[in-house]
Amino acid sequence: MKKYENDKRHLPFGHSAAIQDPEVNAYIEKFTPNIKELLTIDSKAFLKDFITWIHCSTNNSVLGLENFNYVVYSNGTTESFDKFYQKNYSRRFRCFKGEYLYHKIAWRDCCPNYKFLEDEELDSNDAVVISLPFADTGSKHSDHDSVLKKCESLNIPVLIDCCYFAISSGVTFDFNYSCITDITFSLSKVFPVAHARIGVRLTRNDVDDTLIVYDKNSYNNRLGAALGHYLINKFSSDFIVNKYKDKQIRFCEILEIEPSDTVIFGTSHNKWPEYNRGSITNRLSLYKFLHLTDEQFKATIKGIKNGN
Repeated sequence: MKKYENDKRHLPFGHSAAIQDPEVNAYIEKFTPNIKELLTIDSKAFLKDFITWIHCSTNNSVLGLENFNYVVYSNGTTESFDKFYQKNYSRRFRCFKGEYLYHKIAWRDCCPNYKFLEDEELDSNDAVVISLPFADTGSKHSDHDSVLKKCESLNIPVLIDCCYFAISSGVTFDFNYSCITDITFSLSKVFPVAHARIGVRLTRNDVDDTLIVYDKNSYNNRLGAALGHYLINKFSSDFIVNKYKDKQIRFCEILEIEPSDTVIFGTSHNKWPEYNRGSITNRLSLYKFLHLTDEQFKATIKGIKNGN
């Protein structure tokens, strides 16, 4: 596999993914729709219930989502990213250092003039992608609001990536900035269903791109929509955080790092430098270990430190 700059997936705490929760996995095993059922599934029911699922969170605050009236299915968040790139192909793309690697790979190939937000002032011909919570910390980026205010003043389009929404707590998702044109959510980090590609995109207007056309013609990933609907009807948007937050805090104490607002992460500015992804933060992912007992986790850490 080709190595990319700041790619930490080969390290024990380097990759982010959904927790293999035994209760969720047991429920997924019961998901057995037949082909005839899949051909008649209405993905719009999933989309409607997904928005309700978001608003039912008590761990986070959601503001302004009602202003985004066009809700469509997306194959994960990444399909929505591609559409945002296409809509803004003539602009210069911007993101923070430590952002999701996918953007940098895509821009390297098609938009090589991209710049990190830390390296140059915003320009009216830019287009910005920001994850909330931020990919490199699992918490809101310290410059999140200042960047959005600048984008507002310069009429710069912004996509907000909320793929960590249902595994985070204490975050205010404020979408009341007029510069925000696209919002994306995904279940890939919430439940172990990443390969089903279950995502949702919201826009203020009918932008008449292929995701909108797919939606109007019911030409969506019906298996993904059916599985997503099945899961959100069983597990709340607070389920994962409520179940694993205390264990995250204990494991971060063991590692001597700070718990993130996103339950699968812990961060440090000085320890574990091998997990630095290009910004000032060293991000460790705990998703593979949160099912362990405290003693099992301590033994795992000992083995990692001993090179086992």
